[in-house]
Amino acid sequence: MIPKKISVITATNLVVANMVGTGIFTSLGFQVAAITSDFALIALWAVGGVAALCGALSYAELATALPRSGGEYHYLSRIYHPALGFLAGWISAVVGFPAPIALAGIAFGEYFKVFTPGISPVVISLFIVYIITIVHLFGLRTEELFQNGSTFLKLGLIFVLIIAGLFVAHPQQLDLTPGPETFGTLVSGPFAVSLVYVMYAYSGWNAATYITEEVRNPARNVPWALLVGTVTVTVLYLVLNYVFLLAAPKSVLAGQVEVGLLAGQAIFGPIGGKIVSALISVGLIATISAMAWIGPRITKRMSEDLPKLRLFGRSSANGTPYVAIIFQLIVVTALVATGTFQTVLIYTQFSLLLSSFLTVLGLIVLRIREPNLERPYRVWGYPLTPIIFLAITLHMMVYVVRDKPKESLLGLITVIAGLIIFFFSKEPRRTVHPQASK
Repeated sequence: MIPKKISVITATNLVVANMVGTGIFTSLGFQVAAITSDFALIALWAVGGVAALCGALSYAELATALPRSGGEYHYLSRIYHPALGFLAGWISAVVGFPAPIALAGIAFGEYFKVFTPGISPVVISLFIVYIITIVHLFGLRTEELFQNGSTFLKLGLIFVLIIAGLFVAHPQQLDLTPGPETFGTLVSGPFAVSLVYVMYAYSGWNAATYITEEVRNPARNVPWALLVGTVTVTVLYLVLNYVFLLAAPKSVLAGQVEVGLLAGQAIFGPIGGKIVSALISVGLIATISAMAWIGPRITKRMSEDLPKLRLFGRSSANGTPYVAIIFQLIVVTALVATGTFQTVLIYTQFSLLLSSFLTVLGLIVLRIREPNLERPYRVWGYPLTPIIFLAITLHMMVYVVRDKPKESLLGLITVIAGLIIFFFSKEPRRTVHPQASK
């Protein structure tokens, strides 16, 4: 029998699995290339955790006040205008989920290639994405079991890395005390751009809001899943990055994608590094699975509101939106085959930052416009909590546009394309003739 709702444990695992993926095992290499201060590097992940927590708490209120699946698509449609909601849904459908799946697939291929030197990492990446997609065609019960199992396996991997790393034979000397130049580093351009990589690693803190209607007792369990998932991941990220810096010299990590592999080699030696590489590959399966689950649900929700897109809402007998899943797979395939890791990451993150910024801003708008709206959960520390998130997000977007204009332009083109599709997808207004109304 297929369950109609998922448990709070599964909802929390979706948040954790969405967050703990490619970013934590890859982005530190880009950060140490631009920032030399150990304190600033750890502060990056602390600031990212604060921003993610403020965002998660803000989304929790929206999820209970506007209890419908769809995430930003639903919230922006309800608060601002259906066109803006569609743009957010469009970004999620063609960028927000396919691109991170592609990035996780690329990382999987890069880590796993040490065992298959004769096979292209691109082939390996596409193979794992296709296998996981097939699993999600078997229905909600299969998705829930697969997601929980792969997430618990991933967390086990992280605990092994942390425990072993804390006892590394030859640790690096780290200076975690702030110096006179620390404040200048924290407000610098390199820090802001590096924060984009950090926020990519934290992205997914809003995962449970995309499937609100599939969660048992959503008014209680969705906020709980967002809070517990985000806090858990923040703690893990801080400790894990400390371990990475403790295990491997920054000169070795700088500019490298396979940070987890390099740290694993420093902790366990060459053979142990290969083992860690395999375990990280297995851990990335949970990330791909979580996003492969959620992404098509947004596309399906959009098809329900726009009749011209009803094709994407077709579901199998077990309730699986198979057309939306296949569409997402096509987009992922294109991204894996053509995109470089860094370009896709920046392109993805700018678009997602814009959507989440407007959503959290919408929380304030909704409080002012509809003060009597029933809100089973109210965000802690309002209005400071959403304002902190908005300030950090705006700071990042400004520097991304300034330092990465090409990727930002691609994000803008994606938005414009979505706007064109929205107006073509709208049902034309029916003209009521005077005679017909008599």
